[in-house]
Amino acid sequence: MSSLTEQATTETTVRWERACLITDLFPERGAAALFGDVQVALFRLPEDPAYAAHAGQVYAVQNLDPFSTAHVMSRGIVGTRAGEPTVAAPVYKQVFSLVTGKCLVTADKSPKEGLAPDLAVYPVEVRDGVVHVGLP
Repeated sequence: MSSLTEQATTETTVRWERACLITDLFPERGAAALFGDVQVALFRLPEDPAYAAHAGQVYAVQNLDPFSTAHVMSRGIVGTRAGEPTVAAPVYKQVFSLVTGKCLVTADKSPKEGLAPDLAVYPVEVRDGVVHVGLP
């Protein structure tokens, strides 16, 4: 069985990398994956009506928190805002969309100089129980 998360990517060509087995990801808990010098935070959503159309999906975002500059997004708190799955950064508690990477709540802080406030998102495919992440 195969599923594709509904994530937009600005790149037309991606390199698919094997991340882990779907069973290695616990619902509502993040996991970090390293692909060369790219750190990715993976999140599996539970099969829960609170997540509506996103239930059971796997999302991948950059692991770098643009506000603290620590690679900690995989330690964030998973939740929802108006039905959209989110992750709250563990350091200063900014809230980001797992679908778009957009920073929804800045907690009255600015990202570190030179960094965008939003997270990069990566496409995810689950093929035969294996999670693959699309990298530029």
